[in-house]
Amino acid sequence: MTSETQTEAVTDRTERDPAELRDLIRNARVVLWDFDGPICRLFAGHKAERVATQLVEWLEGRGLHSLLTENERETLDPQVVLRAVDRRHPGSDLVAELEERLTNEELKATSSAMPTAHADPLIRTWTAVGSRLAITTNNSPRVVRTYLASRGLTSCFNPHIYGRTQQLNHLKPDPHCLNRALNAMGAAPRSALMIGDAPTDYLAARAAGVPFLGYARNARKTLLLREAGVGAEAIVHSLEPVLEAVKGRGSPGVRYDSPHR
Repeated sequence: MTSETQTEAVTDRTERDPAELRDLIRNARVVLWDFDGPICRLFAGHKAERVATQLVEWLEGRGLHSLLTENERETLDPQVVLRAVDRRHPGSDLVAELEERLTNEELKATSSAMPTAHADPLIRTWTAVGSRLAITTNNSPRVVRTYLASRGLTSCFNPHIYGRTQQLNHLKPDPHCLNRALNAMGAAPRSALMIGDAPTDYLAARAAGVPFLGYARNARKTLLLREAGVGAEAIVHSLEPVLEAVKGRGSPGVRYDSPHR
């Protein structure tokens, strides 16, 4: 079976139970959001693969070509480059400079970031019904604040924005940023809900003891989450049913969209 066929098969087998979603929503007093994916597509215009290439070229310009493996040099993910360098030179000035370069590229990307459909009203509605929200992300907190300010969403999260620091070993799948949020908000893990779109989000939530809701905007994302161990009932392909569930707080008739192919 080809990878594409596997992706289609997993997506087709995904059966969603509205009651499961309502239970997740009803029990969530604190909602921990990943940023790039559930809230917006940060690199919608300023492409992540171009940023990764620029970081690799910067390293090569400093005579550090051999610092990365061939796969790392060809990656489409700038976070892979950053993590790779940190593994070999943890806490070094080189890592600090590379992290700052990535942060600056992420800041550029905020101007062309694409809001995730239904994310803005969901954030405002969840806040309005009394839940507390935090962001737990591998992106720079400076980037998150810049984006939230542009959407008028800062007050829904402040001061609970927990993002990348120069201690890169604390990036997800390590649960460090989730634990920081829970401790700051005085919340028990089981009273929280993590919304993420990547296996690293799920693994961090599991390590922290936080229930998880996967957002998979396409079949590839669905496959990655399912392979990581996320159950079909804990994956949505649109935030619209989550919004409807929050509005209803347990009302019947939650509608699910078909996954986008």
